[in-house]
Amino acid sequence: MNIEAVVFDAYGTLYDVQSVAEITEEAFPGYGEMITQIWRIKQLEYSWLRSMMQRYRDFSVITGESLAYTLRILGLQYDDAIFERIMEKYLHLDPYPDVMPTLAALKDRKLAILSNGSPGMLNALVANSGLDRMLDATISVDAKKVFKPSPDAYSLIETTLGVKSADVLFVSSNPWDACGAKAFGLNVAWIERVTPEAMALDCVESELVAPLTMFKAIGSQMDELGVEPDHRIRALSELPKIVAIHES
Repeated sequence: MNIEAVVFDAYGTLYDVQSVAEITEEAFPGYGEMITQIWRIKQLEYSWLRSMMQRYRDFSVITGESLAYTLRILGLQYDDAIFERIMEKYLHLDPYPDVMPTLAALKDRKLAILSNGSPGMLNALVANSGLDRMLDATISVDAKKVFKPSPDAYSLIETTLGVKSADVLFVSSNPWDACGAKAFGLNVAWIERVTPEAMALDCVESELVAPLTMFKAIGSQMDELGVEPDHRIRALSELPKIVAIHES
């Protein structure tokens, strides 16, 4: 088996969604981390609910709806300018430090993003971060009007890149996404940025579980869904070795 294409999730995998905390804390001092964690949880929840309800709206709409929910339930007052300033950060998320070196090391493969993000959000994000110069495609699930982990979303990889599932390595730090991709039939590398041991230690040492710790417990640990990724890695920088293993 030869890996012809490496396809990445965007949010949480190439881009640090926690980097929105900088702007949320600036807008609402003392609430930044709480906003960030609730917002992300509801953003994902709304994508899954809308898929099941067959009431698709693109990810930019869902991102706005989940932010409005978050600010409302926390009792925070805001105007349109504050709301738009926070939303704008999603077009300027910080890439993880090892993104550029890893993509450069894999430049002999087809490289792409497959994301729940809307085309407008993704195109702006990759352009603002400079990743557009390194990717062969930025694929949005908007073409299928359904969100990952629906199989229809992952089918866009073959139709867009012309590479069979058996020859694709899909990379995500989101456990639900890794499980969805594996269930579809892709080779999967899951980025385990937080180990269960570190997670347990955080909980034991905290008298009150912080919002970020709670989010890590919910969003960073492998799910019990009956499927396992092919590879567990701690950083993107491990990917070139995995691709080489598939060639041997």
